[in-house]
This record gives sequence, C-alpha cells and structure tokens, in this order.
Amino acid sequence: MAEQKKWEGTVSTSLENATADQIWPFWKDFYSVNKWFPGNTTCEGIHGNNGEAGCIRYCGDLPVPAVDGAASSWTKERLIAIDHKEKSFSYEILDCNIGVKSYVANVKIDPLAAGENGGGCRIEWRFSVDPVEGWSLEDM
Repeated sequence: MAEQKKWEGTVSTSLENATADQIWPFWKDFYSVNKWFPGNTTCEGIHGNNGEAGCIRYCGDLPVPAVDGAASSWTKERLIAIDHKEKSFSYEILDCNIGVKSYVANVKIDPLAAGENGGGCRIEWRFSVDPVEGWSLEDM
C-alpha cells in the first residue's frame, strides 16, 4: 500500500465584537482549553509551566471515540512555541488513544480592521496529521 500524504487543514472564524487582545488570554492559557472548547471537559498541566514552550497538557473526556475501547478518550499535547506579540502558538499531540499520529497545529489570532465596534479578530487554526484509520479529513 502506498504511503498517504499528510492531511492538512485550516479552520478560521472572525469575531466582530472581540479584539485580538481580548481573545488572546483564553488561547495563551494552554492548560485551560476545556473552558472554551466544546466537549473537552478535562484539561490540566502535567509538565512545565503553563504557556511556556515545552509545557505539556492532558486533555480528557474528548468528544471523539477512543480507538482502544476505553470509556474516555484523551490526548497529551506539548506546546512547541508561543509568540505573545504575534498572538500565535504551535503544539503537537505526543500521545493519545484516538488514533491520531504526527498531529501538529498552529494557531494565530489577527486583528480585523477597526470598524464600528473598534474592530474584531480572526482566529486561524492550521493543522497537519498523518491519515487516521477509519476517519476522513473532514472528520478532523
């Protein structure tokens, strides 16, 4: 069987009533993704200092089925780099029970042009991952 190319994707949204400066504190808090990501009920730091490159978080009770038959799915994710001035960071999945391998994501928050509400922001989330057995790229 021929080796498949990595899956790559981008998801973005624009917020008209929240600036990049208002949104960034939620995203830079690497150990608290469960506070804003639907279905992720558990997130805690397991290594290093929150928000510093190299820190690792455990995310559990994910809205994705476990491939090992476990009742709960989980990931361990490492913050690769963070740039507070550019409001961007990258992270990778180190280990998981959802079948994902070689997952790396980059998140960037950019300001929108000032408008009636003082401007908003655009959040862009890019990822690359090895193809996941039983999934399609759209499942990501």
